[in-house]
Amino acid sequence: MKKEEFSYDKAMAEMEKIIQKIESGECKIDELTAEVKKAVELIALCKKKLQSLNTDVSKAFDELDALE
Repeated sequence: MKKEEFSYDKAMAEMEKIIQKIESGECKIDELTAEVKKAVELIALCKKKLQSLNTDVSKAFDELDALE
């Protein structure tokens, strides 16, 4: 089975749903821990994606500078 590719946009949308659920009071106390853990996991994945993007962009600019 192929692992689903990470989508930053989907992760952000899911975090927004979690935040809205918590802020609106729809999140029952028994669900709160699970929702917070899920949000933390999504934040970690987004942070990793942004760090990778930053590295890739920096490399691209370094390659451009090397051409000059």
